[in-house]
Amino acid sequence: MGKSIMIQGTMSNAGKSILTGGLCRVFVQDGYKVTPFKSQNMALNSFITKEGLEMGRAQVMQAEAAGIEPSVLMNPILLKPTNDTGSQVIVNGEVVGTMSAREYFACKKKYIPDILKAYHKLEQQNDIVVIEGAGSPAEINLKSEDIVNMGMAKMAKSPVLLVGDIDRGGVFAQLLGTILLLEKEEQAMVKGLIINKFRGDKTILEPGLKMLEDKVGIPVSGVMPYCHLDIDDEDSLSERFYKKSTTGLVDIAVIRLPKISNFTDFNPFEYIEEVSLRYVSNPAELMDPDMIILPGTKNTIEDLLWLRESGLEAKILQHAARGKVIFGVCGGYQMLGNTISDPSGIETKNHTLEKVKGLGLLPNDTIFMPEKTRTRVNGVFTHVEGVLKGLRGVELEGYEIHMGITTSSKPNCIRLQSDTEVGETKEDGTCKGNVYGTYVHGVFDSSNVVNGIVRALLEAKGYNGKDVRALDINEYKETQYNQLADAIRKNLDMDAIYRIIEEGIE
Repeated sequence: MGKSIMIQGTMSNAGKSILTGGLCRVFVQDGYKVTPFKSQNMALNSFITKEGLEMGRAQVMQAEAAGIEPSVLMNPILLKPTNDTGSQVIVNGEVVGTMSAREYFACKKKYIPDILKAYHKLEQQNDIVVIEGAGSPAEINLKSEDIVNMGMAKMAKSPVLLVGDIDRGGVFAQLLGTILLLEKEEQAMVKGLIINKFRGDKTILEPGLKMLEDKVGIPVSGVMPYCHLDIDDEDSLSERFYKKSTTGLVDIAVIRLPKISNFTDFNPFEYIEEVSLRYVSNPAELMDPDMIILPGTKNTIEDLLWLRESGLEAKILQHAARGKVIFGVCGGYQMLGNTISDPSGIETKNHTLEKVKGLGLLPNDTIFMPEKTRTRVNGVFTHVEGVLKGLRGVELEGYEIHMGITTSSKPNCIRLQSDTEVGETKEDGTCKGNVYGTYVHGVFDSSNVVNGIVRALLEAKGYNGKDVRALDINEYKETQYNQLADAIRKNLDMDAIYRIIEEGIE
């Protein structure tokens, strides 16, 4: 049976996901067979496994860092928020329904057998399981039904490293307050403290570290610096949303929809030096980008109406009228069409919204159906025109997660093959002038696709696109994971962490 270590945080966005991925990479480099695990993840960034099952993107990142294929065992419960008080509940990669927060809170313990089955299978297959918590373990109103923080640590009999975020201030109060709100049994499970995202001279911090250790009786396992790395991060707290720079030769604006999902689709553009990628949520921020991206969303109709009410729809239509490039992915692709129909009330029970007008930039019509499409795909661009015509013949791969069927009066622009035993071939996507759309998430993860788009946008502005350094995305990601591992080795006491893993908990 493998051993385990659990990373918990004093709050959301303390850096648990990145540290979990980094530890996975360190352990793999040291010759261990390693897997990540998170019993319950709340996120709109999701991924489809080879089996056609849905899981959180954070565990996909961690699996990449561990050098293994993502498996739904790593994330048995995924909650995808549909509004401020409810979520779609996905168990073992399959949708079981949509529940309010109160409904889910009342029944979530029934999923403990699913959690333990997944965890024990990973435990049997690996030397080390790196478990990630969620939010804070000290939410006293939630502790009695906890299945993801100390509740999970107890089920796995796992020692815990507690991470605090110094960048947002109050890190000593975060760590001390969290420990004080834990039960004595839970306090004994915390074997080390980590201060994360530190900027400055560590020697100035040392008196505080000594006082903290004296007060809680738990050693500080290290102080991680603020690392500027291109590694997929979690949902709405992503710092990517607040970058407004337009210093690159190519300016790409992603519309930050209220229910934006899978925004990790666009991270590859950030890896290219010539590109500035911005997230915009109002007309004043849009300015005059070289390409506008309409991303995926958990509620296409609501976000389309928001787009209309915010004034961004008018700006996007003006952008299209000037011949600029617009690219829609999944829900954004649906918005670009003529109509969206929801006769079964998939997204809304309000019959006045049963059929809504789209942006009308693509000759498409979408109907929502109860069945959810979940599949990995690979394919090739075919009928592509306009600025991005150079994509013709370029191969791509990715995955589909959607509940709509879209028909078009134009030929589809992508030929796909589902990555399943059946391996059916199908058509996807539409192109009209410089407006493009596809259901494929991860379409920009293919190096030839992202490089081809950037070169085309540069050439449309009169630059020589051939001067762009070709980017190998997989190679680039590997360098980022290795740099993260180097930072962890330099700043955390890995000898102490290995002792904590070996000793476990009593």
